[in-house]
Amino acid sequence: MALRLFTRHPAPERPEAASEATARPETWTPEGVTVVQRYANQVGTLILLFSADDNRYYHVVACLGCHYMETTDLDNAYSGGLELKAAARVANAHAATCRALPRPIPTRPDDDTARDQLRRCVLNGQRRSQDVRIGVSFFDRNRLTLQRTNEWIINELQRLADAHPELVRTEHPSYSRRAEYYLRPSN
Repeated sequence: MALRLFTRHPAPERPEAASEATARPETWTPEGVTVVQRYANQVGTLILLFSADDNRYYHVVACLGCHYMETTDLDNAYSGGLELKAAARVANAHAATCRALPRPIPTRPDDDTARDQLRRCVLNGQRRSQDVRIGVSFFDRNRLTLQRTNEWIINELQRLADAHPELVRTEHPSYSRRAEYYLRPSN
């Protein structure tokens, strides 16, 4: 009988409480990314440290208060992206100085809006004299508003290449099973 008195029982969760928890920044994870760490700034606004690539080698730091976002290590000129240790340092440094209040969590756009956002992002990357390789990491800065998986992005890149071969070309290298996409130069 004494054991029953001191046994902990979890409180039953209300259905409305579960939906509230998914909308809170403390638990929000956008589709297509893996949130690795969360930091709080000086007023409690969250800074997300997330990875969008399959192997989780490179990371992105994004503040849900101000519009701060970082994808490269400014202290390492030879780095292709933010490795976890460097990303944690960047996120912690931003959290120590940021005083921005939280913004609303971005709503997941419908497919047409997300396609338009992807197309605009691709066109903004266009150069005058050379092709630009477009990989999934090309969209890391847009992942919180795009909220789509890598597979969706690859499928949409293929659709864009099929519909507009004058803008996007596709290559099928012998060393990979995946197609590679290149943005053609502007004329």
